[in-house]
Amino acid sequence: MTEPQPISRTRAWLESLRPRTLPLAFASIVVGASLAWWQGVFDPAVTLLALLTAGLLQILSNLANDYGDAEKGSDKPDRIGPLRGMQKGVITQQQMKVALIITVVLICLSGLALVSVACHSLADVLGFLLLGLLSIIAAITYTVGTRPYGYMGLGDISVLIFFGWLSVVGSWYLQSHSLTFSVFLPATASGLLATAVLNINNLRDIDSDRENGKNTLAVRLGPVLARRYHAGLLMGALLCLALFNLLWLHSLWGWLFVLAAPLLIRQARYVIRERDPVAIRPMLERTVKGALLTNLLFALGVILSQVPALH
Repeated sequence: MTEPQPISRTRAWLESLRPRTLPLAFASIVVGASLAWWQGVFDPAVTLLALLTAGLLQILSNLANDYGDAEKGSDKPDRIGPLRGMQKGVITQQQMKVALIITVVLICLSGLALVSVACHSLADVLGFLLLGLLSIIAAITYTVGTRPYGYMGLGDISVLIFFGWLSVVGSWYLQSHSLTFSVFLPATASGLLATAVLNINNLRDIDSDRENGKNTLAVRLGPVLARRYHAGLLMGALLCLALFNLLWLHSLWGWLFVLAAPLLIRQARYVIRERDPVAIRPMLERTVKGALLTNLLFALGVILSQVPALH
């Protein structure tokens, strides 16, 4: 059980911002950028702006998550996961609303800069402005509103779409200005790894979420199937990356991500074996690190595959 402790306002905001979640948001952009490098269309300015926008969207999601959960009272002291600023009474509802507005404004500025630098046609401008708006709405409505989709078990598909397909394929498209099926495999892998992070978080809090009406996919599946689902997400990501290398990259460097496979396999076996939600607590950080390592090793392998001296 996590007991609320007196904390400073600065610490409370850091807990709500959750900076440790940012590297995973950045990783999908890095994967997209590495694919652009693979095709010889890498643009550092576009990549930097995409990283900034993705980071701000992740922060918005974190803040909105705290606001929505606190507003609904779904995160109580008996949950296994940590309580944050609003739940501890350090950050007021009005202060969090102001923070959300500021973050949305920053996202709009960053997104407009990204679109102005990367988009070459009116169709692309309008398309990415619409995608940006949908991303903002998705980040907020995960837990905020009368029918938040995170409380209906739809968070997993949202993470797959926004942390996988949109982030990777979007950052690729903004540099290549083309679409190809091949990039959807690493995009799906990134999305599956991000979804695994969400699932392990939901597995940890499965009992308290069920009691408080937060019907995540883990709650809907139940503890046994949710654990098998977690293993499937991790193994599915490895399969997608392997298929990409076999079908398109054709490089020994493309198998660099396999170095992370033992870590993911151990995590999958541990999660399936351990049935106590308390035992899942340390796996959140390990799943984040495993997902980040897999993405970065894959991106590095793609880049090295294009270095002539290493062929």
